[in-house]
Amino acid sequence: MLRSRIIGTGSYAPKKVVTNRDLERMVETSDEWIASRTGISERRVADGENASEMAAKSGKAALRAAGVSPKDIDLVVVGTVTSQMIFPSTACFVQAALGIRAGTPAFDVSAACSGFLYALDVADKYVRSGAAKKALVIGVDVFSRIIDWSDRGTCVLFGDGAGAVVISAEKGSHGVLSSNIHSDGRYWDMLYAPGSARSNPFEKTECASGFLKMNGNETFKIAVRTMGGAITEALEGANLRPDDISLLIPHQANLRIITAIRDRLKLSDDRVFTNLDRYGNTSAGSIPLALDEAVAAGKVSAGDIIVFVAFGGGLTWASAAVRW
Repeated sequence: MLRSRIIGTGSYAPKKVVTNRDLERMVETSDEWIASRTGISERRVADGENASEMAAKSGKAALRAAGVSPKDIDLVVVGTVTSQMIFPSTACFVQAALGIRAGTPAFDVSAACSGFLYALDVADKYVRSGAAKKALVIGVDVFSRIIDWSDRGTCVLFGDGAGAVVISAEKGSHGVLSSNIHSDGRYWDMLYAPGSARSNPFEKTECASGFLKMNGNETFKIAVRTMGGAITEALEGANLRPDDISLLIPHQANLRIITAIRDRLKLSDDRVFTNLDRYGNTSAGSIPLALDEAVAAGKVSAGDIIVFVAFGGGLTWASAAVRW
């Protein structure tokens, strides 16, 4: 059976660090309050960098790790909601920056924090259908651009980051075993960021924009429920059980969400990867960034069952099971 095998990972995080102590000087909050409720100690903030530049850096690292030339890539899919332009897509900028062949399909998918898994699902289907042989899949977001830094309820949660994988069409038992994406637009107003083209085409104003809005309590409840169900779906689709999970890499949104999912699956701490404390919620960048760090730390070995799960605005949620 033809599968999409991850053959290289890469990531990029901006150099600028904003700690909880820094936020104490900006809004009415404290390091203890943030850490106890979110598990976050610091986050990265892009200073003069945009989404496509960060995506390209993570993609370049993934290509290097895979030992693959940009000329060999025949598909680029980027999950993001913070592209620096309405169009062209972030993926097109990445294609040009990395020297990927002209004519190669390159496009974005918009699923907020679920963006990377949505992008992986799309690329996996291209590969399994024979439409692509080697794909570059990236998750990137620059939420510092859409955060109200005077709102302590949201500014403490998010950071900027990017991660990428190269997937290759290979026969055998290794690769993406199952992948699932879902959405429920009825709850769009639980987590959103307003802004787009003008509502009135005849107004002589620039495109509107606004800060991220979130109903934290309700979002938490829905996230725990849907992410737990998505993991079960990924496992069942691959004829696996929770005991088979070598490493769970969840979207790094909030430590309480991750803990609730861990407890539901009865997984030990060493089987759940987190780097939330150092990066915060990097939206679509979170899972591939965490995966790259897990690989670099030697926490992923050949034959391991890796499960990814995410939840984001839309509302959207997604999961995947991979044999490394």
